[in-house]
Amino acid sequence: MKEKYLKIKKLSVSENLANFINKELLPGTKITKEKFWTGFDKCVHELAPKNIKLLQKRERLQKAIDALHIDKKDKPLNLKKYTKFLKKIGYLKKPGPNFKIKTKNVDREISSICGPQLVCPVSNARFLLNAANARWVSLYDSLYGTDVISENNGAVKGKTYNPIRGKKVIEYARSLLDKYIPLKNESWKDLKKVPDVINNKINLKLKNSNQFVGYRKKLNKISSLLFINNNLHIDILFDQDGKMEINNPQGNQDRIKIHDIFLESAISTICDHEDSVAAVDSEDKVLGYRNWLGLMKGDLKVEFIKNGKKNLRKLKSDRNYTSAKGKKLKLHGRSLLLNRNVGHLMTNPAILLKDGSECPEGILDAFITSLACLHDFKKKGNSRVNSIYIVKPKMHGPEECNFTNLIFENVEKVLNLKKYQILCGIMDEERRTSINLKECIRALKNRVFFINTGFLDRTGDEIHTSMEIGPMIKKGDMKSSKWIMAYENNNVDIGLACGFSGKCQIGKGMYAAPDLMSDMMKQKIVHPLAGANCAWVPSPTAAALHALHYHEIDVFSKQKELSKRKSAKLSDLLTIPFEKKPNWTMEEITKELKNNAQGILGYVVRWIDQSVGCSKVPDINGVGLMEDRATCRISSQHIANWLHHGICSKKHVLEIMKKMAKVVDNQNLKDPSMKGHSPYIPMSYEYDKSTAFKAACELVFHGKTQPSGYTEPILHLNRLLKKN
Repeated sequence: MKEKYLKIKKLSVSENLANFINKELLPGTKITKEKFWTGFDKCVHELAPKNIKLLQKRERLQKAIDALHIDKKDKPLNLKKYTKFLKKIGYLKKPGPNFKIKTKNVDREISSICGPQLVCPVSNARFLLNAANARWVSLYDSLYGTDVISENNGAVKGKTYNPIRGKKVIEYARSLLDKYIPLKNESWKDLKKVPDVINNKINLKLKNSNQFVGYRKKLNKISSLLFINNNLHIDILFDQDGKMEINNPQGNQDRIKIHDIFLESAISTICDHEDSVAAVDSEDKVLGYRNWLGLMKGDLKVEFIKNGKKNLRKLKSDRNYTSAKGKKLKLHGRSLLLNRNVGHLMTNPAILLKDGSECPEGILDAFITSLACLHDFKKKGNSRVNSIYIVKPKMHGPEECNFTNLIFENVEKVLNLKKYQILCGIMDEERRTSINLKECIRALKNRVFFINTGFLDRTGDEIHTSMEIGPMIKKGDMKSSKWIMAYENNNVDIGLACGFSGKCQIGKGMYAAPDLMSDMMKQKIVHPLAGANCAWVPSPTAAALHALHYHEIDVFSKQKELSKRKSAKLSDLLTIPFEKKPNWTMEEITKELKNNAQGILGYVVRWIDQSVGCSKVPDINGVGLMEDRATCRISSQHIANWLHHGICSKKHVLEIMKKMAKVVDNQNLKDPSMKGHSPYIPMSYEYDKSTAFKAACELVFHGKTQPSGYTEPILHLNRLLKKN
């Protein structure tokens, strides 16, 4: 789409964006057009040069590190000297005195409730509504529809309801009730009558009577019993008149008429403008901004066809009960919605500055997404304490965190917000942030509400930062390397030392395989065990199942325990995961390249051709994995590193890229999820004419020279070429 610009102050603003801001966003906020545009114009022209200087510093530091590794080529890395060097160039900061964060006005979902967190592309309204509504998810559906319940002994899913499988679901659920809401001297499996509540007293003998918190009755019969465990609610729904049996056949088999159990699941959701979207111009940005505004107004709706029927999806209402004390009890019906803005690197042609340069996208995001939140303040449909939650990715070190603080200060002044009303999540996914995390938190100590770790982005930056030292170990070996374990522990150690427990979130990364829930149930319990308040999951179903891990583990108790351990060592965090004497066979090298190439191509072709920034992409073995730019970053950086050090040749890589393009084409042509998008154009028909194939190759062959190893500049350029 070719942009049409309007002149507003010293800015050239896309007509599309200007109309959205003036006609949809500003009305009802008490912020006039004059105030907004005057303030934005002044702020962006003051902030943009500071943004550029910070990016220039990134490049200077990278060149200094490159020069060191080139100079010390083939010599053992002396960690003491390396650490001293990083301090000398200003990459590693000297930690200041101990301190505690001062963040105020934080919603309970952040401070007090530990549980799953969803990340959802802001460009897809249907997905956003699914994620927002995933605060409460059916346990029965989550068990019945996934491999958590095996299909052995006749318990196949099939196309119609299978009572054998239904019985297994009921048995599994009863075991969970015994575990998390235990009764005195009996089991939930042995109950023969529907429990009742008389004079607000439940006629069940609970081991912990405080777990019963509320109920609902219909025609004077119990329809719902509400319990709590580790601050998470469990709502047991009863169908005493049999009306639910048509829609929920599981109820047919239950002698005490439980027809479902709803778990409080996705406690918070990150609505993402960054890694999971393909937003390259005003058209794309307005789509995301409009969806976010709809969430903040509470009126976002989507109509769609499913199984031949028209469906309307909208935000769910709050849940009302009678409390165990006989009073009205209202529980929030939706996830607490957070907003991930774009980082400091990218610019967007939606607005041009007075010198004709593009507006820094992160600054634009901060103003627009915060302005939308003013609509929520009237009804408190999201934050009940009128706080704005912005997660800020790809910050490199304390200076860039200070700059984020400065952006938010400017936004608060223009929008008449209170100081520190915008809270900030620090994504600890860049190396200079990891090793300076304490000072990064100090820079945002009045705003910080969240820190996290992310294996993929952090690994991509690890490769790029140390590109010159030598060939990196295989991608699959990274998770067992010394630096990654130190990184995961350091994040928790620093967060606890700075006073996060009971106040802010410490998060962990994504489980990427939405179809392999049995494996997730075995693996992802490590996140609450590591002291994480939240961890990312790929779907509402995964949120419900992962919520069981937080019933199992009392995270706040775990955090107390972990706060006494020895802190992770800086030397471990700085250990570079390269292979000193690579002796891989050609077969091993080819296998690694195929795996990386397939992931890159599978992601890029959807990004460039379909404008899909995150989706379930089949891997080389046909397993669907949730892919976003972080996965693309590590794969492209890994091949770029091996190319640079002669582990493989450009010719070899190009041959593999072409072979894997055919594999990806076949996968996509058979993928039912690709229906509804524009017709899929295979890359392998004419490699030279495929913009997607060209972009994927550029990510690899130009990977070494990309700023911080990021994928955005190449993806954005080629997507714009495709659009125009």
